[in-house]
Amino acid sequence: MLKGLGGLGDMAKMMKQAQEMQGKMAQMQEDLENMMVEGVSGAGLVKATATAKGELKGLDIDPSIFNGDDKEVVEDLILAAIKDAQSKATERAQEEMSKMTEGLGLPPGMNLPF
Repeated sequence: MLKGLGGLGDMAKMMKQAQEMQGKMAQMQEDLENMMVEGVSGAGLVKATATAKGELKGLDIDPSIFNGDDKEVVEDLILAAIKDAQSKATERAQEEMSKMTEGLGLPPGMNLPF
């Protein structure tokens, strides 16, 4: 008797999945703010800590590199450590997103959010 309404059940299921995905996305965004990554340069002389969202949280500089003549080198090492941390943050965020979207049957390489 309700054969013609079969598509509505599928639509309701899709809506429920979309709501679940939205909740998971919100949780993942919160988790990324709490995950930390560390970028390193100069064989560990400079370390930058950032969230997985790329927000710089800390910088650790070995005091041995503070020589007045090496100002430019120190600046380069700091920039390199920050860039390394940001790159690792992007990688980590992509890893977490792919974990979440594995079960959706999306084509490989399709990134969310759009």
